[in-house]
Amino acid sequence: MSNTTKSDVDNEIDLAEVVRRIGRAYDSFLAWIFNGIQFLIKYAIVIVLLIIIGVGAGIFIDGRTKIYENEIIVAPNFGTTDYLYTNIELINSRIADRDTVFLASIGIKRPKVIRKIEIKPIVDIYNLVNKTSSERETYRNSQNFELVKLLSESGDINKVIQEDVTSRNYPEHVLRITTSAKIQDKDVVEPLLKFLNANPHYERVRLEYVKNVQDKMAKNDEMIGQINTILNDFDTQSSGNQKSDKLVYYNENSQLNDIIATKNNLLAEIGRQRIDLINFDQIIKKKSQVTNIRESKGINNKMKLILPVFLLGLFGMVMWFRSFYSSQKAKHQAAKP
Repeated sequence: MSNTTKSDVDNEIDLAEVVRRIGRAYDSFLAWIFNGIQFLIKYAIVIVLLIIIGVGAGIFIDGRTKIYENEIIVAPNFGTTDYLYTNIELINSRIADRDTVFLASIGIKRPKVIRKIEIKPIVDIYNLVNKTSSERETYRNSQNFELVKLLSESGDINKVIQEDVTSRNYPEHVLRITTSAKIQDKDVVEPLLKFLNANPHYERVRLEYVKNVQDKMAKNDEMIGQINTILNDFDTQSSGNQKSDKLVYYNENSQLNDIIATKNNLLAEIGRQRIDLINFDQIIKKKSQVTNIRESKGINNKMKLILPVFLLGLFGMVMWFRSFYSSQKAKHQAAKP
């Protein structure tokens, strides 16, 4: 009985101690809030001035350090992907060396505003294996499909499609030109593309490729004309003679379906060839572009927000250190005999 009573008393003491500690913690929290309010009231003018100074300085810095991104989507034709990447690396190295003479020699009119040029593939695995144009490209697409299939079985496809060797096989790539000021196409983009397209070897390849496509289109048109003649003759014969033999009728109808299917395939191929002629008018074909995008990544264009917070944090640390030093100094002096 005495042991039970003693245990109940101990539990009551522990509970009372917990309540007292919670009360002290709550009082400390209220005191902390009160001290914070007192601090804000005491240094309100200083805090407002720091905010104004920080915002003003941030606006000034943001205005002086403008960064713009310019993106151009290009398609390297006739196996010129390595040629494109090599030339972009060359130009970027000259930009890093601030070789404005070289940049001006390739036609860029405002070389000093260019910070860097990057090129990255537009990762599109479906376009890589499904793109259709010529028979040669169709053969390459089948190889790409087998490669992707093999890589997917190994479980590394997500990693492999991002690798440099694989990524250069994608049909479209994006050029990113970083500048310190707004640019116009005629000053930077057009001279850059003109330089990339000024390769005598690939220009000859382009002309031969276009000629081959045009010859193939002419052959396809001729074959379609022959098919149309056959269809017209068949229509004339069908309207003039009634077929009584069902087997012969079925055989002729089956052949007619094959002829119509061949015509449809030829028409589809001519459609692709016409698109090819549009895309193959340049070695490096520009598909689209967006220029003068204000860069806002990282701390770019955010100094008007960062500086006030930094100044207030610095002021708070200085005041805390001052209070800490004063309290420790007072304790040290009080401890002296």
